[in-house]
Amino acid sequence: MIMKLHGLINDTDICVWWELPELPSGERRGELSFEVEFDGSRELVSKTHFTKTDLLPDTEHTVKVRALLAGENELESGKFVLRTAPSKKRIDITKPPYNAIGDGKTMNTVVIQQAFDDCKKDWQIYFPAGDYMTGALRLHSDMEIFLEEGAILHGSANFHDYEPKIKSRFEGYEMMCYSSLLNAGELDHDKGAVCRNILIRGKGEIRSGGQKLGLAIIEDETEKRKDYLALLGDKIKEYETDHTIQGRVRPRLINLSNCENVRISGVILCDGACWNVHMIYCKNIVTDHVRINSYGVWNGDGWDPDSSSECVLFAAVFNTGDDGVAIKSGKNPEGNIIGRPTEHIRVFDCVSEMGHGICIGSEMSGGVDDVKIWDCDLMDSWCGLEIKGTKKRGAYVRNIEFTDCKTSHILMHTVGYNDDGDGAEHPPVFENCFFNRVYIQGRYTDQHAFEGGGIKECPAVELHGFDEAGYEIRNIKFKDVQIEDRKEQTISLEHCKGISFENISMV
Repeated sequence: MIMKLHGLINDTDICVWWELPELPSGERRGELSFEVEFDGSRELVSKTHFTKTDLLPDTEHTVKVRALLAGENELESGKFVLRTAPSKKRIDITKPPYNAIGDGKTMNTVVIQQAFDDCKKDWQIYFPAGDYMTGALRLHSDMEIFLEEGAILHGSANFHDYEPKIKSRFEGYEMMCYSSLLNAGELDHDKGAVCRNILIRGKGEIRSGGQKLGLAIIEDETEKRKDYLALLGDKIKEYETDHTIQGRVRPRLINLSNCENVRISGVILCDGACWNVHMIYCKNIVTDHVRINSYGVWNGDGWDPDSSSECVLFAAVFNTGDDGVAIKSGKNPEGNIIGRPTEHIRVFDCVSEMGHGICIGSEMSGGVDDVKIWDCDLMDSWCGLEIKGTKKRGAYVRNIEFTDCKTSHILMHTVGYNDDGDGAEHPPVFENCFFNRVYIQGRYTDQHAFEGGGIKECPAVELHGFDEAGYEIRNIKFKDVQIEDRKEQTISLEHCKGISFENISMV
């Protein structure tokens, strides 16, 4: 069979990734390896990606990949020729005419923005080691940012530095939000891409004001909206918390709206005031070899594709204050009306050190389709893999594959929080999900209070569907699943149809 290879290039590096091939029935993942041949030199790898560094610019290379079973039987293979990009003109942000100062104190917003505005297609904006304080910055098509190791692009904790507000989307609603630290594109659910071809890379760090910035905004919004909040009365109980409304205007760390062909590679992403990488109405957003730190930040999601397609995340580590990955597509009723699904999402070779794991929903009113997750370790997470929605959401989550992963538990369920907004005519449809060669602990790390926490036992699998005929969770298959053997380990099912278990073992 022919293997489809995907190439990611810059002037000195080539990264290739491919999807996990289907194994013959009864075969185990431990027998699968990949032979990568790069310009005639071969090596075996166990993951579904391979990177070659320190290459010459504008140079052609041949890459072949073979998926081998038991070291010799070829399942599939692929080959293509890639050329590294030409060298770009490096623009050092600390040199004239910009003269940015990386002392961790001086605000550099004006000069950094000028460099970004000036950036041409054949330029690279270069940040040497240093701590560059700034407010919100705006990107444009055909630009590259490179952060050297030790460089910090550091957003302040002063919310006035993220003005003016821009049109964005948060928890399923389009609204005016504070500008994020890095902003690209302009939100329009009736359009495709308006911003393309951005590369953010290096070994440095992109950091914002974190919880301090978020709380300052919530305090300010609470005062501004006190009359409206008072009018809500008991309806405030429909919201997740009593500060949900005020918190929705917080900036992300990186906000991509109607963007296409964006890659974020190698950097540390840290302390967004809420979500860290948020892509809305986007296509082909790749994030790889990153670390995402937001532990202690309320709503501190890591990577959120939202009504977006063909988005890829791999070789990432999460240490987050909420979901490591949160796959979304809008909220009732607006998400149903706009109707833009999130689809063709790939997440692989990711590790959760802290946070909620990988979640789909609860804002999924535009639908979610074709999500493949493999080679992920979610054991140190609160939710593991979670698919969720309120009864009001409508739409669907379907065709989810979760393969060769380790997880705290697996949840597919209805939730009651964040339940404001007029409901759809019917509940959501959760269907056609396949869990293959998965190890499940049946216990999780409780991180809600951000301190204290502790390990708590839970059902290994919880499938709790909607209590309306025809809207049960349906067509879910578990195959070759290992569950940690402990006293009173459970699988919990309610309002389900067509659930199958094949080769389930306690270990």
